Amino acid sequence: MRKLGVDNKHRRSMLANLTISLINNESIVTTEARAKEVRRCVEKMITYGKNGSLVSRRKAMAFLMNNKETTKKLFGEIAPRYSDRNGGYTRILKLDERRGDGALMVKIELV
Repeated sequence: MRKLGVDNKHRRSMLANLTISLINNESIVTTEARAKEVRRCVEKMITYGKNGSLVSRRKAMAFLMNNKETTKKLFGEIAPRYSDRNGGYTRILKLDERRGDGALMVKIELV
């Protein structure tokens, strides 16, 4: 797991917020390192959504900081879309470098 230059609580919160944004908007622009980490989280959430059990819903709610709208969208719209797919729910497209510090920016989106 990448540390992303922050402590554990900040990293967990940042990944949860990026996951919520990706589920709600279906694509976000971020740095490459963050995108590779958030990919792991989103794929796990979609797998929970495909399972659909109460335990899976509670695990997803816990990670998504009790965001009911996002959880509802995950289990109702996004997870059924991938019912016949075994992983690989996201795509990372490389964009330009960020002007301030030269970090490689990417667009991560749901396939």
